[in-house]
Amino acid sequence: MKHFANILVILALASFYACQSDKVKSSEFVTTHNGKFYRGTEEYKFIGTNFWFGAVLASEGQGGNRERLQKELDLMQEVGISNVRVLVGGEGPDTVPSHVLPILQPEPGIYNDTILRGLDYLIAELEKRNMTAVLFLNNAWEWSGGYGAYLEWAGCGPVPDWSDWSTAERYHSQFVQNDSAKAMAENHVSFIVSRVNTVTGQPYTESPAIMAWELANEPRAFARDSVTKACFAQWIESQAKLIKSLDSNHLVTTGSEGIVGCEEDPDLFRQIHAFPEIDYVCIHIWPYNWHWIGPASGPLEIGLEKNGEKSPIDSVANAAKKTRAYIDACWNAVKDLKKPMVLEEFGYPRDGYLIEPGSPTIGRDVYYAYVLGLLQKSIGGTLSGCCFWAWGGYAQPKHRRWQRWDDYVGDPAQEEQGLNAVFACDTTTLKVIRYAAENIVAASHVKEEY
Repeated sequence: MKHFANILVILALASFYACQSDKVKSSEFVTTHNGKFYRGTEEYKFIGTNFWFGAVLASEGQGGNRERLQKELDLMQEVGISNVRVLVGGEGPDTVPSHVLPILQPEPGIYNDTILRGLDYLIAELEKRNMTAVLFLNNAWEWSGGYGAYLEWAGCGPVPDWSDWSTAERYHSQFVQNDSAKAMAENHVSFIVSRVNTVTGQPYTESPAIMAWELANEPRAFARDSVTKACFAQWIESQAKLIKSLDSNHLVTTGSEGIVGCEEDPDLFRQIHAFPEIDYVCIHIWPYNWHWIGPASGPLEIGLEKNGEKSPIDSVANAAKKTRAYIDACWNAVKDLKKPMVLEEFGYPRDGYLIEPGSPTIGRDVYYAYVLGLLQKSIGGTLSGCCFWAWGGYAQPKHRRWQRWDDYVGDPAQEEQGLNAVFACDTTTLKVIRYAAENIVAASHVKEEY
């Protein structure tokens, strides 16, 4: 009888571990090896989108709409989008018109539980779909609080408007040297990374839907002197070490724009991605913002003038040329690190700088096809993922600039609503994305042993 009981115990344990093995197989973390991403033994090369308002949309309070969230995620899956880049939440008072609302952290260490539960719900829905997320924990720019909110809490005075660029830069350059501001940001990181999901009952550290923690959206030193740049690099390292001490399952990255976001210093760009706690490299590309296209760029060697202005359609070739050059420059600065590189933000305006859903996107479609083609070809392994900016989906924008409780469309509140957004009715753009995703999936089912 005792022998029979032992057999039952062995069988029960075998069944338990078989179930656990199946569970792991169906919900594996993203890892890196030899300059590539993997989920299990399959290379994980992905097309993603910036869906920074996901936690707000997933909440049950004002600004939330879970029915829309479900439709958005379903459509993303349908066109082959497997990754979303999401803001954990905004910081600071809710009195600034251009800030994300509702605010997650209105005061240091005080949290809006409705938004936290929204983030929980979003992560749970991503798990169901086997999708992944990059969650960014801070922001160098004012639209979600970020640097400016922490500096204001630290007693540095009100945040200046970015219309005075030099004054705003000087103000925000204080962040990486202000111990009080950095300490508050660290407390926030610890709080979020250590959270237990109220929907699944599972710690965030055990969620396979989280691909990576990102230190900030486009972190910058905002100064070119050696002291500030050194403090910036030290902050990157300390934040990454903090996250790794709390969560050994997930990847960590910077959120950097690349060389542009490192004060045009390739060495600084390499330095902040060389830390062992930083698992992969990220870059951003903005042809319009960086004056590669459009009226602000001045005369171009290519393209035709229409009504005295350059059209985004006419400038695609120039944007593509500069895009490839920028990717190559960034890759050359970091390729010896043997880490994957992701183009986690790239955007292109609608034709004629229109913003309405359904307005033409010929130029954008050509540019997207070019960029996603680089991911498919991998340029010798240079890019491992691309996330376009941004997902508008089923949103119905009401105003040219966001006003309180309008639908979020992907363009931040201070920008024209719909200029860079990809809506559900943008069928030609979605077709470009679907085609690229199908080719990438077909090429990625190659198992490797390591």
